[in-house]
This record gives sequence, structure tokens and C-alpha cells, in this order.
Amino acid sequence: MAHQPIAPYRRERRGRLSGKEIASGVKVAKANQLRSFFALALGAGISLAGTAAQAGGTLVVGMTAGDLPITTGNPDQGFEGYRFVGYNLYDSLVLWDLSKTAAGKATDIKPGLATEWHVDEGNDKRWIFKLRDGVKWHDGCGFTADDVAWNYSHSANDKAPEFDAAQYAQAHFYLGNVAGVSKIDEHTVAFDTTVTDSLLPYELSYWLLISPCRAKEVKYNWTEYAQRPSGTGPYRFDSAVPHQRMELLPNKNYWDQARVPKQDRLVLVPMPEASTRTAALLSGQVNWIEAPSPDAIDRLKSAGMQIVTNAYPHNWTYQLNFANGPFTDRRVRQAANYALNRTDMKDMLNGLMLEGNSTLPPSTPYYGHPKIYEYDPGKAKQLLQEVKCLPCKVTLAISTSGSGQMQSLPMNELVKSQMDAAGFDVKLEPMDWNALLAVTREGVDKHSDYNAINVSRQTQDPFNALIRHVWTPQWAPKGANWGHHSNPEMDKLISGIFNEFDTQKRLKLLTQLNESMNDEAVMIFVAHDLNPRAMSPKVHGFVQAQSWFQDLTPVSVEP
Repeated sequence: MAHQPIAPYRRERRGRLSGKEIASGVKVAKANQLRSFFALALGAGISLAGTAAQAGGTLVVGMTAGDLPITTGNPDQGFEGYRFVGYNLYDSLVLWDLSKTAAGKATDIKPGLATEWHVDEGNDKRWIFKLRDGVKWHDGCGFTADDVAWNYSHSANDKAPEFDAAQYAQAHFYLGNVAGVSKIDEHTVAFDTTVTDSLLPYELSYWLLISPCRAKEVKYNWTEYAQRPSGTGPYRFDSAVPHQRMELLPNKNYWDQARVPKQDRLVLVPMPEASTRTAALLSGQVNWIEAPSPDAIDRLKSAGMQIVTNAYPHNWTYQLNFANGPFTDRRVRQAANYALNRTDMKDMLNGLMLEGNSTLPPSTPYYGHPKIYEYDPGKAKQLLQEVKCLPCKVTLAISTSGSGQMQSLPMNELVKSQMDAAGFDVKLEPMDWNALLAVTREGVDKHSDYNAINVSRQTQDPFNALIRHVWTPQWAPKGANWGHHSNPEMDKLISGIFNEFDTQKRLKLLTQLNESMNDEAVMIFVAHDLNPRAMSPKVHGFVQAQSWFQDLTPVSVEP
């Protein structure tokens, strides 16, 4: 049963934090970390220009994020935070294998801080994880089973002294089905779940572990911890300048010696504007940028820059309000999908997308044969006339940039124009990426004035791809079902998925779920990103995985 798949169940927890408390915890953590970074930067006295001019071992990345991700464990700033900070400073029990894309294969999970796992033969609500021996935290302490149990309390038990509200906000989506974690011996732990859950190992791949030694050393002062974070990851923290950059160094003692970083230094720079990222790459301020603007691709190529793309498990959709407003009617949801000319969207992006007809890309094993909403503005207007919602006024919350958001503003403007032409009256409400993520976490009850939110999602595993968006126990702020979708038949199907440990039988159930979600038009389906990034010709060794996450450790940079 080793390497069986995951998904978190949402259980009620005594003392569960409210959505307001969760958001407050994130804001306080960010403010405290920035104050710490200011103090750190004054002592460091470093500049981006000076770093970029060093010998060729420095990789400087222009991120789409509007700010630096937090360093206290599970990061903010979406999966870009995980990609560049989370999985570099920290490890999870289960990691993603980012090495298979050279053979054209999608990523899957592999052993991380756990070397193997299985369901207890006598109790299908208990998973046993064997831990890797000989692992050291960056602070020199040894990694043990006690550390795993401590991290669970740190992320989930608000009565424990080590509890961090900001980490609860980031991690609770992935731990919601976990009832407790117990030590069996120094290198074995048990995860007890509230329900049978065949998908648990996948969810644990998103739960990053921090050093109890360092946390105790700073007396659980997370502001101080942010200055000296300690994980087991392939990089260790060096310094940061608030809003400007973070610097990481190779962890020469990393437990996987094949993944000790080849570059001397990794520098992360938040650059939310695509034009700013392009200019920075062309000027040599950075040597790697995320999500270059499609209209800049030819200019970058002519300057000798490398353009790298690959399909990956991504969707660019709108999650809908099922509590109130026009989208409570299936016909309005279908009309919105018929209104979109996805080919025009692809042309606008210079071909750097796949047309989105489902939450899943067609290459997904459980894609099936979902209902396809071909471009038909006449059909859209007819449906709106049936429900007497013409023009049909809707407000969409969107971001100005962010992880996985592609070219957010022009894409949303095109969606608006197409929907307006088909009988809608769309109002766009743009905001910062982290602000939109807060709206997403808090849910529709607190944000009922929005009829939909445009938040890109990952589809790497069944829970994140499908279940979390439509399952009733995942209603936000408990989980990621922002609009409070609820369907008893889907809930029954999801229960069957959790209880099915046979991979092929589970695939059939997942296929049924995807097809049902399309029938209901549970989202407005738009696009799947091709994950473009651009880099200097001096950057070598990078192989782009079919994943939101990327392995930077093989990368080297010429002087």
C-alpha cells in the first residue's frame, strides 16, 4: 500500500479559529516578519545590484508575487511561495518527484522526510509513516518522531504553547482530516484520521515541517524565528530586505546529497508587473523571470533569452457564489461558460495556454468525457432570458498579479468583454494577490457581494483538483469551497473516493466526479497555463517539471 494517494477531511476542532482570526494571524505574521527583515537588512548592508554582479553562481529570480513569502513554515503568496521559499527551506514527509519530466511524465509523490508509509492493517483510519534516519535541521538538531508530533501541535492545536495562528491559516486545509499524530518510536509516527482517507499522503506533501529546536530557542517568538528560520531543506536562509529580496544559501549537509544546490546563492525578488520583470531580465538585474508577458516573448528570444514552457496541473477559472446571486442558477453558470471564446484568449496570449473546458487538463487520468461548453453567445443569451436575468449583473473579484494568475488583468478584461457581449453586465474588482487569497480563505459568507473569484488552482492530486471545491465539509473558512457549493450526490461520491484504496476503482469514481462538476458548471472554465518562464543564456541545468513546483538545485549560472 506504499505511495497510495490523498485528501483532507474537514473535521470540527475544539477551539477552531474563525476566518477573521485566521486572516489576522497572517497579517500579523507578515507585519512582524517585515519588521524583523528591516532590522536584518540594516545589518547586512547589501544591494541587489551588488549581488547580481557577483561571480556566476548566483541565481536571481524575478517572481510574480507582490511581496516576499513568509519564512515561518508554510508560506503565503500562493504556490509561488512554496516553489521558491517553502520547498527550498523546508521538507515535508512526502515530496513531489520533479525529476521525471525529462521523460514527459507528470509529477507524482515520492519519499521525503518519510521513507515509506502504509495504512494500518487493523485500522483504516490510521496511517503509519517510517521516518528518514540521519536528517539534521539547519540548526544542527536531529530530526525525530517527536518533531513530527510537535509540528502537528504547532499547526493545529491552539492550546499548545508552540501553536502559530499564521501557520494554522496556511496549513489547516491539508490537516483537516487528521485527528492526531503520535510517536511509535524514534523514527515511526502514526497519523489518526477522523474518517477513512485513501488520499492522506498527497495532502501531507503540502505540510512543511519546521525545527522545534529553533522555535524553542526563540521562545516561540515567531517574529524572531522569521529572522533565523530552520528547516531540513536544500537551502538555508541567509538574509532579506523587506519588499525587495530574500537570499538563500545551499545547505551543504542536505540529507539528499544529489540535491545539494549547484549555485552559490539564490536571490528572490518580488516583481508583480510583467513589464518590470522583462526589463529586469534584459538589463541583467535578474537572470530568471516567472510568467513573461506573451507580447515580450519575441523580444526576449531575439535578445538570446531562453523561453521554457511545459504543460502542468493548473487551471484558471472562477469559483462561483452558490449562496446568493445569479450563479445559484445552473443556467446562468452555463451561460457564462458558453459566453467565452477561449480561442481568442489563446491568441491574445500568443498561444501560451490550453483552452480550459474543465477544472482538469485533458491529460489528467480521471478527465473522462465531461460536457464541453463551446463558444455560443446566442445560447448564453437565451439561457439568461429564461431566468429573466438580462442583463445579468455580476461582480468578479480578481487579482492584479500572483502565483498561477497568468496575465491576470488583460485576461479578465477579455472575459468581461465576452460575457458582456453575451448578456452579462460584469464588474471587475481588482486587488492584490494576498488580499484575494484572504477573500478566498474567508469564504462567501464574509464576501457575499462577490459573485465569483478568479483564483488559479493546482490539479496535482485528486483532493486539490476536484474535491475541495465542491465538498460540503470544505465550506470556507474550514476549507477551499469558497462559494459554499453543496450537492448530496457529489458528497456521496466523494465519500466513496476516500474509502476506496484500489487505485483503478478510485480513478473511475474521480472521473465520475469531474464529469458531474462539468454538468453542473460549478466553475467558469477558461484556461490551463503552459507555465512560461524566461532566463538568461547563462543559466544552465534547469528541467521544467509538469508541476507548480520546480527543482532549482541542479541550476548553475555562468559568470
